[in-house]
Amino acid sequence: MDHDIIEKTKKTAQLYFKDVKDERPFDLWRAFDKNLARDLSLFITGQMYAREKIPHPTRQLITVAALTVLSRLDELRLHIQAALNVGCTPAEIAEVIFQTAIYGGVPATNSALKALKSVLEERGQWPLEENSA
Repeated sequence: MDHDIIEKTKKTAQLYFKDVKDERPFDLWRAFDKNLARDLSLFITGQMYAREKIPHPTRQLITVAALTVLSRLDELRLHIQAALNVGCTPAEIAEVIFQTAIYGGVPATNSALKALKSVLEERGQWPLEENSA
């Protein structure tokens, strides 16, 4: 097995998912199939998310937008946390979520904003300063 990919996977997972309170997908996958969990993690985290073609904050904002439009709230919560961990501000995340209303609809936007608020509450970052988001 490629040692570089293993190290990239560990480094990227730590960067994105440190202090995440929710169950991480890797833990769920591992409960069912350890080998497949490793392979998925090495590909998704060690190869896709570790790519340096775009900055990590940009990559996470794209992920937040896609998950909002798809209404994948569990994954969205995870990636809101990852976005905050890589330096995205709550205001940037909220703006991306608002932008998706055009393509995903207002109900998806509202659900995503509730997820953002919940994550910020858990991190002690709510309420936001007036007009900051």
